[in-house]
Amino acid sequence: MGRAFCIPAVFFFFAAFVLLFIVSISLPYLTAMDIARVHIDGSTAVSVASDSVSQLRLGIWAYCYDLSSNGNRVCSTTGHGYSVNISTQNNSVTIGSSWTRGLAVHPVAAGVTFIALLLALSQHITITLFASLVGFVAALLAFISFLIDIALYAYLKNQMGNLGYGGNTITGPGFWLTFTSMLLLVLGACTVCFGRRRRRMANATSTAPGTKEGFFSRFRRN
Repeated sequence: MGRAFCIPAVFFFFAAFVLLFIVSISLPYLTAMDIARVHIDGSTAVSVASDSVSQLRLGIWAYCYDLSSNGNRVCSTTGHGYSVNISTQNNSVTIGSSWTRGLAVHPVAAGVTFIALLLALSQHITITLFASLVGFVAALLAFISFLIDIALYAYLKNQMGNLGYGGNTITGPGFWLTFTSMLLLVLGACTVCFGRRRRRMANATSTAPGTKEGFFSRFRRN
């Protein structure tokens, strides 16, 4: 792959890997990397796990909430496919594990992105083919992750709307970092693909047979 294409491709894959890696750590380790969050204005008491809360954040491995009494942040037990019950005095809703189990695709996308990054470091024309293919697979996984994020956010917003807090439900930083990494992966995979094609065309041109000369041309003076 031409050097002009190699460096941008490595940059795109590296940036996408860093973003997906950060998102994959998520709650409860990085409480700022949530997928969706709800702000409670205090007009109606909202409880999570029997605690009155002022904010709720949903991550990949857990959910966290801020206590209304002192502002301390409490996170649930880390696990794959958690569920959270949100209640008011008159109603309650549950975000089931079926809506959070699919969030585990994020670290899978990060792992595939890392493989694409390693392959993109090579200049071998066959390995760059695999780098492009793996890059597109990583982009597909990031796209699936983003769709899962959208579904979780939409469901949370709908359920909180039943409690009167639909307008206070917003997307978190992890939501947008996943979207950004998806775009970077598409750019990286396309860059590797174009670079490989350009290199093949350059090799074909350099190895093409020269124009056949006539018999008397060999006696021509230089």
